[in-house]
Amino acid sequence: MIFETLLSQMPYLVHGLTVAIGLLVCLLSLGLALGLVLAILEVYGHWTLRLVCVLFERVFRGIPAIVLLLLFYYGVTDYIEMGSFTAAVLALGLRSAAYQSQIFRGAFLSVPNGQMMAARAMGMNKLQAIRDIIIPQALRMSIGPWTNEFSSELKATSLAYVIGVVELTRQAKYIISNTQGNILVVFGVVALMYFVVNRAGNWALYRLENRLSLPGFEHRGDA
Repeated sequence: MIFETLLSQMPYLVHGLTVAIGLLVCLLSLGLALGLVLAILEVYGHWTLRLVCVLFERVFRGIPAIVLLLLFYYGVTDYIEMGSFTAAVLALGLRSAAYQSQIFRGAFLSVPNGQMMAARAMGMNKLQAIRDIIIPQALRMSIGPWTNEFSSELKATSLAYVIGVVELTRQAKYIISNTQGNILVVFGVVALMYFVVNRAGNWALYRLENRLSLPGFEHRGDA
């Protein structure tokens, strides 16, 4: 009986999964763009900018994701109108930016200082050297650590149900309410769906990491 119910409800679970993936793409994109800027400012910026970036990173890494979701949806929306999906993207995206900034910061610091010196000696200014020499190498070296952020934020999307985002976890709760139970089976299917997406994403990132690996640097294929 439950399996027939699950089969009939599968389109709703698939829709919930697409919402979760959409949320993941949006928050990771925000985190990547902002995290990269934060990392550049932390490594190459004036000390006042470094201080601001460090404070941002410490604050958003130190607050639990679910508290950020509640803060943005029930607090910020008192002043700025936004839906639950947008609030989730901002809350989780800014948190992701804090974590990604440290991934990129480590990658920037791993690029030998001599490359910056050589670029400046060739007539490049600091911004040109960062853009054309440092960032391309740092992004390649960030792919490995970034897989952990992908997995972490995929799982964090399940928390968005607390502010009303109808993603995979909330769809599962609807099915459980309608069928009066079957918690183990329904959430077992949900866990499997998260696992498949996580493994598929990691596999793609591992392939990308090996393809773009820099000569002379250890990568996953060497392990």
